[in-house]
Amino acid sequence: MTLETLDHRAPSLFKQQASRTSQLALYSALALFLMVADARFKITAPIRTAVSAALAPVQWLVAQPVQAYQNASRYAEVQQQAVAREDAARKELVVMAQRAELAEELLQENTHLRAMLELRERSLTPGQVAEVVYDSPDPYTRRVVIDKGQVDKIEPGSPVLDEKGVIGQVTRVYPTRAEVTLLIDRDQAIPVFNPRTGARSVAYGDASSSRAGGLELRFMPSNADVQEGDLLTTSGVDGLYPQGLPVAKVVTVDRRADSAFTRIYCEPVGRVQGVRHVMVLKPLNRTEHPEAANMAAQAEAEKADRAAKVRSKKEKAAAEKAAKDPA
Repeated sequence: MTLETLDHRAPSLFKQQASRTSQLALYSALALFLMVADARFKITAPIRTAVSAALAPVQWLVAQPVQAYQNASRYAEVQQQAVAREDAARKELVVMAQRAELAEELLQENTHLRAMLELRERSLTPGQVAEVVYDSPDPYTRRVVIDKGQVDKIEPGSPVLDEKGVIGQVTRVYPTRAEVTLLIDRDQAIPVFNPRTGARSVAYGDASSSRAGGLELRFMPSNADVQEGDLLTTSGVDGLYPQGLPVAKVVTVDRRADSAFTRIYCEPVGRVQGVRHVMVLKPLNRTEHPEAANMAAQAEAEKADRAAKVRSKKEKAAAEKAAKDPA
């Protein structure tokens, strides 16, 4: 028998371990002892501090991904809220701008209506306020349509004016609408009066392309006393327009040596373009013909034309006589 064959292990008597019940009781008693000792004597406080200090970097490193995710989520949420607030602010700004524009428009409209009411109170001729619905679809005329008609007792030939002066005349009347021909229409004419000189004449709508939107005084002699800035009013000779209503201002006086007449261009006092509310006066003498004012104006123009021709002939005869008799 050799030494290698000898069994050096301890006898089985010393290999036996405590039972599991004994181990549970032992560990329970040890845990209870440690808890009581820690509660009474704080013996594990240094150990806990040391372990916490050793694990702090590990805890920080492990918490970084979670914190980064939370920060990203919070940033995205804040950004969405900021974008939503910006959109809401922009919408509110647009609404406020619209309200401000509407308030300005209403203020101007209120001012015009007040001026209309004051004009109606000052005028001896009865009238009523109307609103312009739309412009005439005919591109070769200068007409507008108002929201008053036969049911509102609007009559053909009624003068139409705004708070500043005459802008046109009612030429067609429908049950609930009426068509107004503006002063700047090429076929429109109105007898006018110059308060500075007391001269009467006729103003026509200027059809020339260079001066569209104005008026022209025709058949005025070359020596007529007309100056730039003269205010022209209604003369009342047509029996429709009340006398003294502002019509236009003289802007250009073109005196030509080769012509017996002077080209006089005027600018309407009233807003013939872009007007919204107008005053419709009752014509002084009601007539069945809508073009009565134009007919009267034509008659006045022909009268002025004849007078100018007679004056021109007299001046020519006087010049020939002076040439024949130098002394």
